[in-house]
Amino acid sequence: MQQEFNYQTQKEMLESLIKNPKEFEHRHPSEIARILKEIYYQEGKESYINYLRKIPEEHLGEILLELPEDIKDEALEELSVTKLADVVEELDSDDAADLIQDIAELDSQKEQEILSNLDDEDVQDIKHLQQYDEDVAGSLMQTELFSAKLDEKIGDSIERLKHLKNDVGLDNIHVVFLVDEFGFLIGYMPLEDVITFDFSKRYRDYLQEQYKRVKFAKATDSIDSVVKYFEDYDLVVLPITDIDGKLIGRITSDDVYDIIEERATEQIYKMAGVDDESEDERDVKIITKKRAIWLGVNLLTAIAASAVIGLFDATIESYVALAVLMPIVASMGGNAGTQTLTVMVRQLALQEINWSEAKQAVAREIIVSLLNGLIFAIIMGLIAYFWFHDYKLGVVMGIAMVINLLFAGFFGAIIPLLLRRMGIDPAVASSVLLTTVTDVVGFFAFLGLAKLILL
Repeated sequence: MQQEFNYQTQKEMLESLIKNPKEFEHRHPSEIARILKEIYYQEGKESYINYLRKIPEEHLGEILLELPEDIKDEALEELSVTKLADVVEELDSDDAADLIQDIAELDSQKEQEILSNLDDEDVQDIKHLQQYDEDVAGSLMQTELFSAKLDEKIGDSIERLKHLKNDVGLDNIHVVFLVDEFGFLIGYMPLEDVITFDFSKRYRDYLQEQYKRVKFAKATDSIDSVVKYFEDYDLVVLPITDIDGKLIGRITSDDVYDIIEERATEQIYKMAGVDDESEDERDVKIITKKRAIWLGVNLLTAIAASAVIGLFDATIESYVALAVLMPIVASMGGNAGTQTLTVMVRQLALQEINWSEAKQAVAREIIVSLLNGLIFAIIMGLIAYFWFHDYKLGVVMGIAMVINLLFAGFFGAIIPLLLRRMGIDPAVASSVLLTTVTDVVGFFAFLGLAKLILL
């Protein structure tokens, strides 16, 4: 009952905003997107599209970019060329390029029609950003920024900033980028410092060494290096230059946060053997198909483990206690391997480890696994002894535990490194390969030792 009341309240709020468009300024696009998503799922596509058509173009673009991919695509298909052209025109260059790319993937003809309705300058900015691969800094930057030459008066630049804010809509301004007469980056000054300066003086008068120690990236640098800069130096904005050092754009922290969230989501999905794009779908058939592929791979690994058990069926028949204890060995190995695997995949994803440091990392994980193996070998050996009153069974259990945890630690560390070396995403295939190793080694070690020692 409470959920229905909340939905109605939020819907009424959206209707109020549509009647008083200026009030959209006081609501974050993600908040409006959340309401629209609920309208889509509770009232259907037609109602959802009708609300979208009533939202002012100056706010609709950012709202569209906050929507889930599947219902955003439906909006892009249904909204008119004129409406979308006005929407794109209101967006910052990086967001405009993203939205145009989304439209192009759905309907290239519609993309061209929208571009033909835009100013030449906007089209030029969009095409300039689209030339960069999606994994480099240039694809993430926006060309709108606030810069000043060293000999410009501070007061004059502030007046220019007011014009950019009021007439052009420039936002998220935290620093003044300093350039020479040819536009090459020299440094930047935080606005919080600039407002304390004498406005009748020039930037050159306040240029200190600290303002020249600027972190920047080239448009062709990888997005990974950009994310690393923001994480290591707690940046709010990062200037982007061309290959020669000329200032051409900036990347703000909100875009980097989106990248970090997307990558974290992607890693989590891949570790579980599901596809992040398919999980955004509402079509049950698509989701089922994607998940079934990985379940099929896991089935093959399970068959391999069962085949190992089949080799020792006579041993199990003559010593029934093995069937009771056998899952414990495999389970402990699987969990230990997953711990190591998760740590290694995370370090590789965050670039906290490289190939030269791999030996040390693998050695550390082997030592940890060996120590854990010895601890739980003693615990499970004693449990097996007191449970079944057979010290030999306790010895088998203990040795098998050490072997499986040792293998789990070694392969949990080495598999992601080898996959990365081969150019394969470790998050995708590591868990399947590790499960195969821990199950096969665990069952083979336990049942093989049982055959040698018990029978």
